[in-house]
Amino acid sequence: MIIVSNTTPIISLASIGKLDILQALFGKIIIAEAVYQEIKAKESYGYHDIDQEYIQVKAIQGKIYTDLLLNQLDLGEAETIILAKEINADFVIIDENLGYKMAKNSGLNATRTLSVLLNAKQNGMITEIKPLLDEMISKGRWYSQKVYEQILMRSGEL
Repeated sequence: MIIVSNTTPIISLASIGKLDILQALFGKIIIAEAVYQEIKAKESYGYHDIDQEYIQVKAIQGKIYTDLLLNQLDLGEAETIILAKEINADFVIIDENLGYKMAKNSGLNATRTLSVLLNAKQNGMITEIKPLLDEMISKGRWYSQKVYEQILMRSGEL
């Protein structure tokens, strides 16, 4: 399975010590060079974790398309979508609403960090989502109350 991830899912999972869920679920994760650079820009969550053997950094080929997407997305999101299209990814993990919608509109199978956690729970890799969600929030992630409640309902924790 070919999985491309954007920056936020990696930082979010690294912040709670659960980046290895990506490897457990998908094996190898591919990230664009811009995503790697965003994570390496400052020593924070994911900074050291990103240099794992199961995370492959790949350059995009269609740099001309980056300029088109940069009108609405940041460089990491733009390169993530372009790379996922170029390598015919099975899934792209992208959290930001606009990036998620653009990925879906371009024909990609897009998913988000909370869906990855739900998948991990369904596969017995974690027992609860709520403590992890609360920890991500305490470390800087923001989710609306509606999203918070929806994921807990979907996981059977509310």
